[in-house]
Amino acid sequence: MEKRQYGNTGMNVSILGFGGAEIGFQGATVEQAGRLLGSALDAGLNVIDTAECYDSSEELIGKAVSHRRDDFYLFTKCGHASGFDLPDWNPMLLEQSIDRSLRRLQTDYIDVIHLHSCSEELLRQGDVIDVLMRAKEKGKTRLIGYSGDHKAALYAVRSGKFDSLETSINIADSEAIELTVPEAAKQGMGVVAKRPIANVAWKTGKKPEDRYQHTYWERLEKLDYDFLHGDLRNSVRTALRFTLSVPGVHTAIVGTAKTDRWLENAKLLNDGLLSGDEYREIRSRWKEKAAADWVGQG
Repeated sequence: MEKRQYGNTGMNVSILGFGGAEIGFQGATVEQAGRLLGSALDAGLNVIDTAECYDSSEELIGKAVSHRRDDFYLFTKCGHASGFDLPDWNPMLLEQSIDRSLRRLQTDYIDVIHLHSCSEELLRQGDVIDVLMRAKEKGKTRLIGYSGDHKAALYAVRSGKFDSLETSINIADSEAIELTVPEAAKQGMGVVAKRPIANVAWKTGKKPEDRYQHTYWERLEKLDYDFLHGDLRNSVRTALRFTLSVPGVHTAIVGTAKTDRWLENAKLLNDGLLSGDEYREIRSRWKEKAAADWVGQG
């Protein structure tokens, strides 16, 4: 699988990464997680992304693939209490959450710890950033990052404190392409695209039951890309190739709890990225149709 240099971090990451939310929220077993992650690693994936609030995800990853720790870069997030009797974003909570993540993931260090979508106000106060910087100094993490969107993400990037940005980029969520990704490139930051296929919100042709997908469904109704009206597999291929064609994006995390799904997603990239004309057509459609309030979705 193609690798890209992750900003100025010294890491070479696979263009597809594994998103760990689904295995946690959907109650995968250790055996299922082992087969899924093992097959992904064998196929060349080397980025596994998770978070403290993805239910059992961290524990599953630790039990399933900690014995292959040298085969992948491990990203997690902190910020939500998720079982601790402390308020979100409390500095003590962040410290305890990081230590718990290390135990759950069965590792001595994490490659990137991202602050999990906190507000610009909290970033400006500085305490939350200080916790991550101390974790980096102590060797608990190699790099620190911010996971989020819109103005908070822009502040995080411009602060010069972070090595990595994880942000929403897809055919229904393109604010970051102009707002933050070019700034991240100037700072030498690595960039992870989350939600890279827009949750395939169009897949049934009807408004999804999951409210989490409603914003993307409504945007795609207005964008009305031609490729969404054809074969579903081809439309997903185009959507994924678009996200990975964005200048400055290094890897895109795709989540699944189904063993064969990740390999299917990898095959979607057999034809490479979009041509310049294909990419510009999608960007032109966005610029023509997007409303001023179509900001990045967390």
